[in-house]
Amino acid sequence: MFAFRKARIFGHLIHGMWTVATRFPNATPQVRMELNRRWSIEMLRRCGMKLVVHNDQARLDSGALVVGNHVSWIDIYVVNAWRPTPFVSKAEVRQWPLVGWLAQQLDTIFLQREKRSDAKRIMHELSERLVRGELMCVFPEGTTSLGHDLLPFHSNLFQAAVSAACPVQPICLMYEDANGRQAEAPAYIDDLTLAFTLNAMLRDAPLTAHLYVCDAIEPGADRRVLARQAQAAVDTALRRMQAGLGAPVAVVSDDAGAVGEFEVATPRQ
Repeated sequence: MFAFRKARIFGHLIHGMWTVATRFPNATPQVRMELNRRWSIEMLRRCGMKLVVHNDQARLDSGALVVGNHVSWIDIYVVNAWRPTPFVSKAEVRQWPLVGWLAQQLDTIFLQREKRSDAKRIMHELSERLVRGELMCVFPEGTTSLGHDLLPFHSNLFQAAVSAACPVQPICLMYEDANGRQAEAPAYIDDLTLAFTLNAMLRDAPLTAHLYVCDAIEPGADRRVLARQAQAAVDTALRRMQAGLGAPVAVVSDDAGAVGEFEVATPRQ
């Protein structure tokens, strides 16, 4: 069974490469975004996962630095299933088979973490793209975790939002298993391989990915203050979703007709 499901995931990656190679060159930004969103939704489905989005009315659609906690490689597909957004990613991802090529074609910025000077280059590129009205996403913890608690947010890349005078939109990611418990299967931590985490997700499916959209934060003048504010917002969202584990969500339709592809839920109290 795992072999068949993995084959379907591999086939979907190949289809994504074909789509990017043949349809993206002549597509408008809006069409590219929709193709990316629908492809990501299908990727989640093939991994045995559905997406529930909380507080979507707080979403910003342009000129914002999106920041969130980081659990797994699949976080990227969760965010793109909600709203396609280019990422800052570690440089090693560019070398991953299939996935790395797709990431490069989707305007990912690759960071060489072993070079301290590279953070300055990334910050300037981020700032320029934010000034142009683009969205960009970073994971300021700098690494992944099991997702039960947050790691400290590094403030360096928040300078891009300060320099561009653009808002920061914190988001929170959490995974839930079929028994209503917080799932650890997606966690891509320590020496675990991508294949190991994929096997764990397929074994524990069905899973639910929860994405909480926090209220935007104005940039201010201090990146360290901004990082603390963003971390506090993500932590509050995480605790709220953890408190609601196993509870039904109130599903509402959004203006894009997203229900049926993913659920848009009212905030958990």
